[in-house]
Amino acid sequence: MNLDSSTHQLPLARTAGRRVQSVSWVRSLLLAAAFAVGTGLLAQVRLYLPFTPVPVTGQTLGVLLSGAVLGARRGSLAMLAYVVLGIAGVPWFAGGESGSVAYLLGPTGGYLVAFPLAAWLVGAAQDRFGWACRWRGQLAVMALAMLLVYSLGASWLAVSLRKTWAEAIALGVLPFVAGDALKVALAATAGSLLAPRHCSSRAPHESPRRDTGLSTEDGHQDP
Repeated sequence: MNLDSSTHQLPLARTAGRRVQSVSWVRSLLLAAAFAVGTGLLAQVRLYLPFTPVPVTGQTLGVLLSGAVLGARRGSLAMLAYVVLGIAGVPWFAGGESGSVAYLLGPTGGYLVAFPLAAWLVGAAQDRFGWACRWRGQLAVMALAMLLVYSLGASWLAVSLRKTWAEAIALGVLPFVAGDALKVALAATAGSLLAPRHCSSRAPHESPRRDTGLSTEDGHQDP
């Protein structure tokens, strides 16, 4: 074995590794930005109800899909970017609205805070459990993610409007259950078709360990 040749190859390998990591980061940021923009567009699909300050929108479809397609880290990053940029002034909240940090103190602030957490939950379940990669599993996990959105959204709605829990649920949960059930079904169907690489490679009976040789989050091979 030629030691000099091996010594020269080490810096080349490190440089190649850095380039792969850089490309992976750029790709992750572009994907996160794309899903943030997509969620902003879905937020413009809206219907205002006369008895509640919470509008019917397509936002949660983008939230669920970001976790299902991008995974926990990139999905939550996409939704965090959506919320932060909207607060910074990008007019892509419901109805083309934007706002400062004070916007989060309004009646719908709890829902926005829940979006990154819900995306993380969907992605994390897929990353860890094989059953969560299949349609029924995604349906269950996404329903749980919607419960998280409802819980935080209704809780803050009650605080901001000084309502009881029952009143907050009547205003911020019950009017949206049917529509959100449809969005969960659509997101689970699309998510199962656009599942990350480790999902499509994992047999149904396999354990949740990532063993496909390529991580969906950082793009490097597992040892």
